[in-house]
Amino acid sequence: MTPILFVYAKGGPPLEYAVPHIAAHAEVHVLALAPLPRITESVWLPGCASITTAPPGEGVEPVDLICSHARRVGAEAVLTLSEYAVVAVAHASLRLGLRGAGERVVGARDKRLMRRIWRDAGVPVPRFAEVHTTEDIKAAFDVLRPPLLLKAAWSAGSTAHLTVWNQQQAEVAWKTGRSVMEAASAQGYAELHAADEGVSDFLLEEIVTGDASDWFDGDGWGDYVSVEGIVADGRYHPLCITGRMPTIAPFTERASLAPAALPNALQHRIEEVSRAAVDALGLDTCATHTEIKLGADGAMWLIETAARFGGVMTTRQVETVFGLDMIGMLVRELLGREVAYPQRMPTEGTGAAGSLVILAVDPEGRPWSELPAWDFEAVDWPALVAPGSRVEPVREHSLAPGTPVPPYEEAGGANSMAALCFLTAESGPELLADCASILAALPKALTTPSVALTRAPAAPTEPSALSPLSPLSADRPTPGSTA
Repeated sequence: MTPILFVYAKGGPPLEYAVPHIAAHAEVHVLALAPLPRITESVWLPGCASITTAPPGEGVEPVDLICSHARRVGAEAVLTLSEYAVVAVAHASLRLGLRGAGERVVGARDKRLMRRIWRDAGVPVPRFAEVHTTEDIKAAFDVLRPPLLLKAAWSAGSTAHLTVWNQQQAEVAWKTGRSVMEAASAQGYAELHAADEGVSDFLLEEIVTGDASDWFDGDGWGDYVSVEGIVADGRYHPLCITGRMPTIAPFTERASLAPAALPNALQHRIEEVSRAAVDALGLDTCATHTEIKLGADGAMWLIETAARFGGVMTTRQVETVFGLDMIGMLVRELLGREVAYPQRMPTEGTGAAGSLVILAVDPEGRPWSELPAWDFEAVDWPALVAPGSRVEPVREHSLAPGTPVPPYEEAGGANSMAALCFLTAESGPELLADCASILAALPKALTTPSVALTRAPAAPTEPSALSPLSPLSADRPTPGSTA
């Protein structure tokens, strides 16, 4: 088979799902820039032709390292599924003369550049200001309407995102955000293509008012969606839309769900906005994950586009519901093979699938009063979900059994999660109700397995003002990013 170099870094789909899907189309050579998940080794290891472990920061630039290893294995394509390696892999592919995201890839990573591109192209984005100094913060409050969201330009999974109402809060938040980014970097959640990127780069943006009620069929949905797709030689192919539950403060994702309960006409409106956003970025060949905020009276705003697939379980959700093997499609595209794209983005699928992030907050965003140990097997899951639904742990992105659930930290975003669960259900409404039931039952269900609580939809939460926060502990185990 044709050799492909798979650059593994933090984040992205679990290897137990990703590697078999890559290996179905190519000979997989792994360059691991982060510790490999040994807990699922029996599943993914047989699909690897070779594995080389080379953590960054040992005197060799990541792009040089990727190029050297790609030449060594004779790779005809280089692939990553991690947010943090996207830019490095794109640059390496350019140097090697291989297909990849292209020379404009940074526009799909640096949130400041991304917004500048969209603003200039007329794509709807919240008003924003870049933050380099405290003077920039003062200037931002002179022209933007608070509350504002302080956002790390190179983060993922809502890490170092904080809501602020005034200049003083913003200055404190900026200091906290930099500490969080430094701690995340020490844990491997850091931009790989340049060691100095990400820690101090921030922006402030207005918080636009979302309204899910004008869009969705039924209650309990969050006010934003994602469009998953692939760009092939500059041509954008939107593949499907995934929905969300309401976020918790400030904007940390709780659950990703497919299909989204949106009328077909509205899905196609969202599709066209995502097309304008992706086209403006000028990408070549890569996956795309585009997040869009939904407002009243049909208003939409772009949140971000990434040059990779969404979330850790998004690819599996899409395959389960829509029958699209997005990883396999991207591999074939990178290798220059024929790919059968849908003539029109599918809006309906079979059944429903989702991923649920376990964080130490209740459905309204209030912190748990107790922090029990995480243990998937301790919970009576069938008592919490519909008869035809199933729940399974994503072991690569969950704490080891017996590990205390960490407290939720707003600045930490998804890095505060204890576990990730993958759910399937017979319908979208049942899946949404299943997720709400689980969130209502925890943490009690972790310590009292026999307790079954009423299944009811979770209430949406509102963004809160900045509260006292502490940076992520560098020695606390964190299961991964879900951005």
